[in-house]
Amino acid sequence: MAMKRGFKMILGSQSMARKRILAEMGYEFTVVTADIDEKAIRRDNPEDLVVAIAQAKADEIISKLGGQSQFAQDPQPTLLITADTVVVYKGVIREKPTTKDEARLFIKGYSGSHGGVVGSVLVRNLKTGVQRIGWDKAEVYFHEIPEKVIDDLIDDAVTFKVAGGLMLEHPLIAPFIDTVVGGVDTVMGLPKDLTEKFITDVL
Repeated sequence: MAMKRGFKMILGSQSMARKRILAEMGYEFTVVTADIDEKAIRRDNPEDLVVAIAQAKADEIISKLGGQSQFAQDPQPTLLITADTVVVYKGVIREKPTTKDEARLFIKGYSGSHGGVVGSVLVRNLKTGVQRIGWDKAEVYFHEIPEKVIDDLIDDAVTFKVAGGLMLEHPLIAPFIDTVVGGVDTVMGLPKDLTEKFITDVL
């Protein structure tokens, strides 16, 4: 149930999962996407990377909307939310797979093993300029994933749209998840508690 509040909200993401999580939290929002080259942004550690990408998305969206000064006179504040997620496997950062071979390598690696997920969130009050940004972590443990399931996942275009080729809620992968240590929402792309805290902080 979406509640009316004294502010507007923009979600800077086309991710189905992020839209769903934000709606589940009770917010109404419009979607504006950032056209940035994520691969041009490099950081050595995953926490810095997801924070830098969320910031780059926010900056691009603000300039696309005509700059932050557009919002300064509004009676109601507009909150912009951006996020980024990467998978970390054996210390290596994994973004969206670009080829079928890479996707297979990624998914085979999780079989009987585990992968970490680092997810950032940025919340910026476009009226005041106040911003909070941070990240959360989770670890996903898998049962053995059969070859046939891996084949079917690689044939599904959605595998190439998610970090590390890993979509927990995918009906093919869900039965092979053993446990998630940390927030499932973090794995899906938007850490709820952190988002809620930052929204309160910037208002």
